[in-house]
Amino acid sequence: MSKSEKVWLVIAACLILIGCVLLGGVMTMLNWDVTKLSTTKYETNNHEINEPFNAISVHTDTADVTFVASENAGCSVVCYEQKNVKHTVMVKDGTLVIEVDDTRAWHEHIGIQFGTPKITIYLPQGEYGALSIKSATGDVKIPNDFTFQSIDIMENTGDVTNEASALESIKIKTSTGSICVKRISARSLDLSVSTGHVKVSDVTCEGDVSVDVSTGKVDLINISCKNVLSEGSTGDILLKNVLATDAFSVERSTGDVNLESCDAAQIFIETDTGDVEGSLLSEKVFIIDTETGEKDVPNTMSGGRCEISTDTGDIEIRIQR
Repeated sequence: MSKSEKVWLVIAACLILIGCVLLGGVMTMLNWDVTKLSTTKYETNNHEINEPFNAISVHTDTADVTFVASENAGCSVVCYEQKNVKHTVMVKDGTLVIEVDDTRAWHEHIGIQFGTPKITIYLPQGEYGALSIKSATGDVKIPNDFTFQSIDIMENTGDVTNEASALESIKIKTSTGSICVKRISARSLDLSVSTGHVKVSDVTCEGDVSVDVSTGKVDLINISCKNVLSEGSTGDILLKNVLATDAFSVERSTGDVNLESCDAAQIFIETDTGDVEGSLLSEKVFIIDTETGEKDVPNTMSGGRCEISTDTGDIEIRIQR
């Protein structure tokens, strides 16, 4: 190593040491509260809703959206938001409309941010019209205090927890995030994630329960419906106490399929590299195909069609007596 290189290394080390000392001094002055380094300023704005409405539409970027049952008959929307990224709240044509209004210049997008914007919607318990939520990054939580005509939620990155029923369809789609739906009823349920865990429990559907995943685990527990439809690339799927009047149709590229105390008039399961095992509640006519896996199914000749195929996976099914 040359003399000049050594000099530059000493200078670089000194600069790093000076930076650490300065940072330590600043953090000591801030009592080591890193949130005080934030360059983003937040404020809370309360919007009282006095006009009647039925439907609800929310369009935001990074805010969490939470529904809360109000303690009185009033309705309000509380927004914890950046000062230059506020939300407009109004009733338009019978719909409560909440939209983000981002007035930032390009350079204001650069900075240090520790807080999370939040939209809290306080509503009286009861029935409402269509609910539509579109968000880029933020969680959504809806309790069981409300019933909607329909629910349509679209997320890019965020978790969705829904306990509200719908008279018609419930559709939830997120790219990166988990979906939890429990203790609800609906005409149909359509869930889709690219990367995330889907858990559905205690659900009654007149029509289909459809769950599509690219990479993620699926748990379906205590469900009654017409059809269960699920496609996925990578991830296990569990069906426990699931009853379908028509059919199960499950496809996986890489992932196990587990059935516990389930039944349907017809069952179709296909995997590439995954095992299929579990218990059914009634006899079936089994049509089994596996290239390199073992198979163990009852030798029953009555009931609906149960067709299971794998490439490199075992198949083991029993009839629960």
